[in-house]
Amino acid sequence: MALLEISIVPIGTDSPSIGDYVAEVVKVCDQHGLKYNLTDMGTIIEGDADTIFSAAKMLHELPFNRGISRVLTHLTIDDRRDKAIHLEDEVKAVQDRLTQKAA
Repeated sequence: MALLEISIVPIGTDSPSIGDYVAEVVKVCDQHGLKYNLTDMGTIIEGDADTIFSAAKMLHELPFNRGISRVLTHLTIDDRRDKAIHLEDEVKAVQDRLTQKAA
C-alpha cells in the first residue's frame, strides 16, 4: 500500500474560495471507492501505486472539466515496500510515542 497526498488549486477562478472544487474531489473519491482522509491542506488517499497514480490524474483533471484553464497540483507519495502502511498509521505511531514518553 501507498499513500498519496494531493492538493489541487484551480488558478484564474472568479473567487478565492476553492471549497466547491474540494467538495468535487471528495465526491469523486467516494464514487470510486477510494479510501481517503480530507485535511485542511489536501486529501490523502490510500491504495496500491497504480490506484493512487490513476486517482491523481483523474482528480487533477476535475477543474479542467469545469472550464478552468490552469491547475496547480501538488503530490506527495509515501510508497513503503517493507511493510504495509495505511491512513492514520503514522499519526498513531507518534501518539503512541508521546504516551510512552509521558509515562
